[in-house]
Amino acid sequence: MSDNQEQYINSLKKIKEVEENVQKEIDNHRKEISEKISQLDPDLKNAIASAKTEGEKLVESSIEQSRKKATTETEKIIEEAKTKAGNISSQIMPQNTKEIIDILLKGVE
Repeated sequence: MSDNQEQYINSLKKIKEVEENVQKEIDNHRKEISEKISQLDPDLKNAIASAKTEGEKLVESSIEQSRKKATTETEKIIEEAKTKAGNISSQIMPQNTKEIIDILLKGVE
């Protein structure tokens, strides 16, 4: 074999070695990434579950606060209505009394 052929064969061998080394690096990197993804998956699932639980708690808390506020305001409105009803009936009583007396006096005449 000539030197050129040997050099060509050696070059091809080196290229093949480099290709194999690069493929090994790619495979190793792919494996590392796959392992990292596998490690992150449970963490992500836990984070999602935790966020969901926290969100549900916030919704429940918000509903309870709204319910309390609505109850307080309803009670306030009822008390105001009772007060106004009491004031109105006390204002009507003197007028009704006079009308009743007039009706009674008409009946006596």
